[in-house]
Amino acid sequence: MSYPFLKGHGTENDFVVLPDPDESVHGDLDPDRVRALCDRRSGIGADGVLRAVRRDDGWFMDYRNADGSISEMCGNGIRVFARYLHERQGEDFPMRIQTRDGVKVLTNDGDQLTADMGAPVVLGATEVSVGHLSWAARHVSMGNPHAVAFVDDLADAGSLLEAPGHDPAVYPEGVNVEFVVRRGTHHVAMRVHERGAGETRSCGTGACAVAVATALADDAPRGTTYRVDVPGGTLHVVWTDDDRVLMTGPAELVAEGTTDL
Repeated sequence: MSYPFLKGHGTENDFVVLPDPDESVHGDLDPDRVRALCDRRSGIGADGVLRAVRRDDGWFMDYRNADGSISEMCGNGIRVFARYLHERQGEDFPMRIQTRDGVKVLTNDGDQLTADMGAPVVLGATEVSVGHLSWAARHVSMGNPHAVAFVDDLADAGSLLEAPGHDPAVYPEGVNVEFVVRRGTHHVAMRVHERGAGETRSCGTGACAVAVATALADDAPRGTTYRVDVPGGTLHVVWTDDDRVLMTGPAELVAEGTTDL
């Protein structure tokens, strides 16, 4: 069976978008097919797959990691998803998108899209490691789990081809690990290893977790905007007075076609 696809990215965190309004693709979207689509040599190439499903009460974003596993949420992905709905399905902003982590509201200001990612859940201290190095980390949930570690140099995390070590009792289903350095006042940079995808050029939920952890470390007042630099660009994140995390960044559609992968 062949079916249409689009390719998009948010700060170079890239995705295959599969329009599936009538759920005709769902039965074929097993982990093997997701891995084939995301393969960067024999497939289209992506960090994950966004399946666009129309329901009676709106659109649902079915997100799959590059390894075929299901994820609760994807911050860069939901901006790409909103860009697709606006440009190809005629949906207007503000836009409500259903996810496995509840409904997210998207707004736009020119090329920049803002996603209300909801309330963060700040949990306890934990630890992550790469090789013989280990760091204290903050456990933050943005619908999916994150471990945020402040380091002296982003190079200390190595290549991140392998998942950083973590406590399986704290993260039984794996974890996204962010390594963070300070660049200035309310300005940080990060690298990330995403569970199910490896090191990626950006992670939207990770940037949100980093902003929350940094605001707590700084004792910053709510409403403070943090600039988070990722290898693929820049995101801006605000933890609001009413306990919402707002993430702003670009989203682009760069290709479309038909595939039988």
